[in-house]
Amino acid sequence: MGRRAATALWRSTIALDKRTAKSFIRINDRIRAREIRVIDENGEQLGILPPFEALKIARERGLDLVEVSPNAAPPVCRIQDYGRYLYEKEKSERAARKKQKVIVIKEVKFSVTVDEHDYQTKKNQAVRFLNDGDKVKASLRFRGRQMAHRELGYNIINRLIQDIGEAGLVEFMPRMEGTILHAILAPTKKDAPRPKPAAAPPQPQAAAPKAPAPQA
Repeated sequence: MGRRAATALWRSTIALDKRTAKSFIRINDRIRAREIRVIDENGEQLGILPPFEALKIARERGLDLVEVSPNAAPPVCRIQDYGRYLYEKEKSERAARKKQKVIVIKEVKFSVTVDEHDYQTKKNQAVRFLNDGDKVKASLRFRGRQMAHRELGYNIINRLIQDIGEAGLVEFMPRMEGTILHAILAPTKKDAPRPKPAAAPPQPQAAAPKAPAPQA
């Protein structure tokens, strides 16, 4: 199969998927229920009617009869413009997808011989990722004879966890996979309540000195 033919097949498959999704929405003559609950274009309840009566009303108003709640008893149908219904439905689905937060795992790599300046740079980078709402994978690769001194790598990763503090929570504690030591840090929920500091008890006020009694 050539490249153009494959592209045409891919496009036709997408179009078919969209048509298949729309075919699950029953409209007009495709509504098979014996009785339906009808809502008009203004949101008014028209009661429970046979589908042919509701369709007659819809056509008199130049609109469609759309089944919006097929699993209700009886199914709920609305008199409206079907094209407008699909547009609003797709618009609301796009808005819902935009609100979904995609969690990304950003990796920060260390070495056993990392110097202080490089460590601070990568620590700040990890904090920035966490503040942006992303997870952080802190990894450290042991090379050659460094495998004999794994405690050095654990010290670096554990220091990072301590230095990050409230910016992140440990999702996976440091663990070895082959020659790589890694830990996963997740962002702290911003809406998590924090304990309020206890109020200091009121200090007792010193009593005012009494005036000396007048001498006789």
